[in-house]
Amino acid sequence: MDMTGEERIAAGRDAVWRGLNDPEILKRCIPGCQSLEMTSPTELAAVVKIKIGPVSASFTGNVVLSNLNPPQSYTISGEGKGGIAGFAKGGADVALTADGDETVLHYDVKAEIGGKLAQLGSRLIDSTAKKLAQQFFADFSAAVGGTAEAAS
Repeated sequence: MDMTGEERIAAGRDAVWRGLNDPEILKRCIPGCQSLEMTSPTELAAVVKIKIGPVSASFTGNVVLSNLNPPQSYTISGEGKGGIAGFAKGGADVALTADGDETVLHYDVKAEIGGKLAQLGSRLIDSTAKKLAQQFFADFSAAVGGTAEAAS
């Protein structure tokens, strides 16, 4: 599955960068996130519970940040195991562009799934991924926009 897009966030680039690297903000914004902890400056451990069609599973995994170019870009990659439901792994290149008082976040995601999830069909997987991404960006925009206003 590939997904490319951009989101306009009502906050400055530095505030968006801080949000993308703040486990507490990410935990609140990632749909189904049960826990998210920094295990090193570039690694996180996560537990996420999701439901895709008839399959519901908790995924335990690790996330690694690489190609760090603060506050402009990074690559985020990870792998999660969901027991009998299967696995998910992939990554995203994320770039931030300042646009006045706002930031445009560009993303290019590549992911693959296996197990029962892979049997659900690409249309269901793609539509669920887009819905989860929209929810994340709406929540992230609200969290970072609020953070930016509080910092002003």
